[in-house]
Amino acid sequence: MSQTATFTDIIPDDSLFGKLRARATDAWESYVCHDFVKQLGAGTLPEAAFKHYLIQDYLFLIQFSRAYALAVYKAEDLTAMRQFSGTVHAILDMEMSLHLEFCKGWSLSEADIIAEPEARACVTYTRYVLDRGVQGDVVDLQVALMPCMVGYAEIANRLMASSDTRLDGNPYRAWIEMYASAEFQDVAKAEIDLLEHTVAKRGGHDRIDGLVDTFAMASRLEADFWQMGLDLAK
Repeated sequence: MSQTATFTDIIPDDSLFGKLRARATDAWESYVCHDFVKQLGAGTLPEAAFKHYLIQDYLFLIQFSRAYALAVYKAEDLTAMRQFSGTVHAILDMEMSLHLEFCKGWSLSEADIIAEPEARACVTYTRYVLDRGVQGDVVDLQVALMPCMVGYAEIANRLMASSDTRLDGNPYRAWIEMYASAEFQDVAKAEIDLLEHTVAKRGGHDRIDGLVDTFAMASRLEADFWQMGLDLAK
């Protein structure tokens, strides 16, 4: 079954995230429209590429939980601290468990995953995010972190709306529907709102010129993460 739904854009144009996306269109499109994503939607992605991605994505989550823990430290008020802390809890105690349950369907155990070394694409991306957090303030860190979560929400919405997406018989249908779910979409929206909250304390939208480079680099590193899977399958 192909999809014919209307694309739902959860990113307000006047939000800081919306403005960053508009200023870094090429980098963002290289990520959310990557061939890995298109093949995943069509159900033609090689299994080896997806399994490698699943392994690296779990290792990625370990590092991202550290980055969100750093955001708790960098935050300047209890509202932000509590939300970042909640994200750390969600990654370590929920998302990683769900990821392992999903991996079981692909014959991957936690022991199998942990035994694998981090791929260069994973190391490069996660350490870049942590570096931006150490060198900058909470907004710099958020802008480096957010293309992941918000991007996955947009990718899922694009796939659900694309006539090229096939759900029936697609081995990756559960992945698409997981990120298209109302629960995940709400989490992504909350991240966009939290950025508005924190940036108001750190110079408002006037900081955008200094944040575009971070946003573009994080988006390109996300694209490299997809490419890692495709390169393995060649």
